[in-house]
Amino acid sequence: MEIDRRENTIAAISTAVSNSGIGIIRVSGNEAILIIDRIFECKRKKLKEVPSHTVHYGIIKDGDFMIDEVLVLVMRGPHSYTGEDTVEINCHGGALVMKKILETVIRYGAVPAEPGEFTKRAFLNGRMDLSQAEAVMDIICSKNEYAIKSSMSQLKGSVSRKVKELREIILYQVAYIESALDDPEHISLDGYRDELQNILKPVIDEVKRMLDTADNGRIISEGIQTVILGKPNAGKSSLMNALLGEERAIVTNVAGTTRDVLEEQIRLGDVFLKLVDTAGIRETEDIVEQIGVSRAKKAAEEADLIIYVVDGACPLDENDQNIIEMIRDRRAVVLLNKSDLELVIKAEYLEKKTGHPVISISIKEEIGLEKLEKVVSEMFFHGKIGLNDEIVITNVRHKIALKETFESLDMVMKGIEDRVPEDFLTIDLMDAYGKLGSIIGESVEEDLINEIFGKFCMGK
Repeated sequence: MEIDRRENTIAAISTAVSNSGIGIIRVSGNEAILIIDRIFECKRKKLKEVPSHTVHYGIIKDGDFMIDEVLVLVMRGPHSYTGEDTVEINCHGGALVMKKILETVIRYGAVPAEPGEFTKRAFLNGRMDLSQAEAVMDIICSKNEYAIKSSMSQLKGSVSRKVKELREIILYQVAYIESALDDPEHISLDGYRDELQNILKPVIDEVKRMLDTADNGRIISEGIQTVILGKPNAGKSSLMNALLGEERAIVTNVAGTTRDVLEEQIRLGDVFLKLVDTAGIRETEDIVEQIGVSRAKKAAEEADLIIYVVDGACPLDENDQNIIEMIRDRRAVVLLNKSDLELVIKAEYLEKKTGHPVISISIKEEIGLEKLEKVVSEMFFHGKIGLNDEIVITNVRHKIALKETFESLDMVMKGIEDRVPEDFLTIDLMDAYGKLGSIIGESVEEDLINEIFGKFCMGK
């Protein structure tokens, strides 16, 4: 029989294990305060006697051996992150001293925490639901301002509140149907089908709206998958170097220098891009270059955004026509490069031909690139994202659960139209109720919980 680890007092280093100003060792469990009392020397009273949420100066000792001068923060359950008695030891940030303190804490009664175990305990102790727990990890892994705002909104319960509201509506309808079937003399189902349709329609609309945010949510959390396309020597690699602020891609006057896909991550103002430089699109007899062109086309098919770089000093040719066809029905921005020279292509002509916004730039002179951020932001986010009031689904698991919820509710609507018995409707209603519950952890398997928290970093 598997032992419930919640009976153990757990400990871990919660800051990066590297040389830094401060390091934190976190301890949580029923014996957290008693264990630290055994190794903490303070001129004042024992920690078991001090009020909650107080800080105390002293020495961490292993017997007679002094390890470090520390500040100890005491937080008594249930008013702590985990809902249990919690002690945080703030020590000097050397890797060795943090490890010595942790080893001492474990030797005096604690056990090493598993990845994500502190947050897992917070969930199991009812301090947060599953969607809020996942938001904690999302905050840690946030790569841009939008991602932080979205995760903070979720941590505050924006997703939880909406899910609970929808579940309440569904559960009430299930209860009504079952009560009517048990007591038909007092509760009638006459005309109820039409009423149920009217009740479920806004629920379905809300689930659909949340689903529709999932693509933007992925972009917010992961960044915009962006591919740079163009003919050889159009300025693709120079563009990548300019956006990165360093010489990352090789730039020469020799056509076909870039033969493989080169990936980097950049921040363009408030917009985060997963940037991919590709081989120049052209017909070639070179086998290696052919492979590069093929990979470029594949990357373009999978991209959220295509940046098409055009050499404005040269007329469009067959290779340009091929690229224009590739981007015709895609999200794309056209950069008319070499605007510092005499151009043979006009921006107005190029915009009409491609059907996409055109920005005149000079990569060499660093002119016009500041406009790219505004165009991309407008294209994906209609300017700025108002995440404070808007629920944005950034978690793939939530997206799947919402999709299954939508399908179950759609089955209910079809069942109403097909005049199926009311008790059959409750099956799909309860399925939708359960799928929504899986988002916040109301109906979720233990294996899934372990999998979710196993992805967390140590000490969190």
